[in-house]
This record gives sequence, structure tokens and C-alpha cells, in this order.
Amino acid sequence: MLNSESKKKEEKEGKSERSKWVGIGAVLALIIALAVAVSTGNPKVSLFGSLNRSCNCTQKYIGTVEDCCCDYETVDRLNGQVLYPSLQQLVKTPFFRYFKVKLWCDCPFWPDDGMCRLRDCSVCECPESEFPASFKKAIYHGLSSEDLVCQEGKPQAAVDRTLDRKAFREWTEIDNPWTHDDETDNAELTYVNLQLNPERYTGYTGSSARRIWDAVYSENCPKYPSEELCQEERILYKLISGLHSSISIHIAAEYLLDEAKNMWGQNLTLLYDRVMRYPDRVRNLYFTYLFVLRAVTKAAEYLEQADYDTGNPTEDLRTVSLVRQLLYNEDLQTACPLPFDEAKLWKGQRGPELKQKIQGQFLNISALMDCVGCEKCRLWGKLQILGLGTALKILFSDNGHQDLVQSLQLQRNEVIALVNLLNRLSESLKFVHEKGPTVEMMMGKQNASPGALVNLCQRVWTSLFKS
Repeated sequence: MLNSESKKKEEKEGKSERSKWVGIGAVLALIIALAVAVSTGNPKVSLFGSLNRSCNCTQKYIGTVEDCCCDYETVDRLNGQVLYPSLQQLVKTPFFRYFKVKLWCDCPFWPDDGMCRLRDCSVCECPESEFPASFKKAIYHGLSSEDLVCQEGKPQAAVDRTLDRKAFREWTEIDNPWTHDDETDNAELTYVNLQLNPERYTGYTGSSARRIWDAVYSENCPKYPSEELCQEERILYKLISGLHSSISIHIAAEYLLDEAKNMWGQNLTLLYDRVMRYPDRVRNLYFTYLFVLRAVTKAAEYLEQADYDTGNPTEDLRTVSLVRQLLYNEDLQTACPLPFDEAKLWKGQRGPELKQKIQGQFLNISALMDCVGCEKCRLWGKLQILGLGTALKILFSDNGHQDLVQSLQLQRNEVIALVNLLNRLSESLKFVHEKGPTVEMMMGKQNASPGALVNLCQRVWTSLFKS
């Protein structure tokens, strides 16, 4: 009897010993396989022994864009083949390259902390005699060393005001009910050539920048996500989130990699950390793009008949032609005729009250742009918020009129902001679509680094031989 029990014990211990050696063999095989994967840079092998079918991040985004009437694949195709090429030409025309804006700081929310005044030593205005004879003549009025100190010592944050006021013609002067600025007060507005002031990295980071976005989300956007939110409240959040994503993408796309050498390039790690690691932020970018596109297409007849006169007949005719190409592209009208359906909103008894509430929240967001401490960031923040406010005005301020051409009144500045915003969103979508696979592959390699490999193997080894 004892011999039998002893024999069973020996057999059990033998099996346990063999299991350990099998485990050791498995760990060694895993180490070898992963080491080979890391050394060869094979993106298809993950640390968990599974195969990634594809490193194309865009496969995460399939089906219809939420709250919209167009799918992701169609949006990417139309943007790359139709909208992006047209918009790139359009924003370079004399009519769309100039924007008037309040650039000084008059923050209505925290006026006593000095943040704005310290960061907003404005660049001196050019006297009328210094304006070039033609808007084609690009003379850069240099900034003094004191001006650069006012911009935190970063010349990329300062605004170049070179332009020709002769390129402007008067339009309707009426304030946008969705935005904070008094856009009719021309005495307080500065004219800026957008082509000389691209949206990119400016060095504006830290608590000052975070404070703006914190105020935007915490004080003006509803808590999201929440099952209690109605569709209209979700839409406000998604619009701001999509715009935020687009701004972050432009910073990553044109980043100052080496300040000493003035070397600019792409910062794909920043792109991943701020946008692509959060799928909702990418989805909201698509939503905002389609929302603004719907506003442009809804106002097509109005925009077609608008006055694009800048005093240069050749360029003005070209502008009109490009506008029509954008508005009446057959592929766009066939593949995505209704990017967003605004008719579903503001229904029921709460409709008017809800619209007024959300309009007030957007007004607050617009006012926050005056608190941005970087001049160039403030320029693009104000332009894009005005563009978004113009889209809201087109979609939601017609008061039930059937003839939008008769009921709609837009300023020249609103049209400029709307088209430039659509172009900004278009560039962001294109960059994400093209760089997605590279970013996924890059982050996959970082996750499969030797340090991560050692940590994983240590955990496996410990689990096999712990007492």
C-alpha cells in the first residue's frame, strides 16, 4: 500500500517537473520569437503572440459617421480626391487669404491674473504708407527683439500683418449671433494675410494653454458621455472635440523639431498621444468636418452669388470658378448629398429653449478665444470658432425660411472663416488618413521594445516558478 502511494507521489512530482520544463521551453520560444520580431521590426507580431491583421488605423473607423449621413470610407475618398484639392486652391486666392480679427487680449473671464497682458505685447501696426501697392507684393515688416520677447521669445508665435487693404470690398455688416466678437467694429480689427501665418506649433503650452481647453470643456460643454444628454448637447461637444483634434493635428504636422536649427517637421508621437490613441477624438473630427461641409453645401446658392471682388479681375474670376467647382461637384453630390441632417434637431417644446442654451454656451467658447495667450494661436482660434459659428448660423438660424438665399446674411469675414475652417479640417483628415498606418506601426514597435519584452518574460517566468 505504501509502495503504491509512494509511486503515485513520484509520478505526480515527475509530471510537475515536466510541466515546469515545458513552461521553460514555452518561455524560451516566446523570448526567441519576440526577439526576432523586435530585431527585424516585424509589425505583425505583437507582445501577446497574436497577429495584427493590419496596422492601418483607419480600419477602426467603418460604417456611417455617428449623427451623420456619410460613411468613413466615402469621406476619406471624397476628401482626398475632391474637396482637399479644391480647398487648397481656394484658400490661396486673394479673397480667402485675408482675414480681419481682434488680436489684442481682453479676456472677460480672468482679467486680474496678468496672464494675457504679459503674453500679448502686440506687434506694431504698419502705417498706411507702408502697405504694398499690390496684394501680390509680399513685404515682411520685421519684428523687433522686444516684440519677440512679448511672444515668449518665440518668433513662430508672432503674427505677420503684411497685406494690402485694397483687396477688401465692403460686405454686409451684421453680427453673428453665435459668436462673441463685434465683427462690425472695423476700427478695432486688424487685417492679416493667412498665407503668411500658417497654423502650426508656436510653443504655446503648459498651464496657460490647458486653462483655455479646461474652461471650454468644463464650463461650456455638457458632461460627456452621458445617457442623459440629448442629441443637440452631444453635437456641441463633438463639434468642439473635433475642432480640438484638428488643431492638435496641425501642431503635430508642422512641429518645431529643433529650435536651434529652425528645423520643422512632423511629430507623429504627438499626433498619437493627443489624438489617435483616442478613437472618439478621430470620430469627432470626421463629424465636425461633415457638419461644416453640410453648412457649405446648404448655403451653395448664396455662396455662388456672393461678391468675390478684390480689384483683381483675373483672380476674382478664378475664385468664382473654384467656388462653383467646390459647391457643385457631381461626385460629392452623388456620394454624400446630405453630410448632416439638421432638420432632426430642435424638435418638441424644449427646442427653442435648448437652442438658446447651446447658443449661449458657444458664445462663451467664442469669448474664451480672447484669453488665448499666444497671438498666432488666438488668430486661428478666432478664425475657426467664427467658421464654426457661421456653420451654426447657416444651419440653425434660418427661422424656417424656405429660401435661404433671401433669409441668410453673411459677412465677408464669415465666408472667409467658413471656407478656411473646412480647409483646416480637410487637411487634418488627410493627414490622419495617410499617417495612420505609420503611427500604428511606430507605436506597435514601441510596445514591442526590448524593455517591454523583458518585463513580460519576467512575469511569465515568475508565474511558472513561484512557490
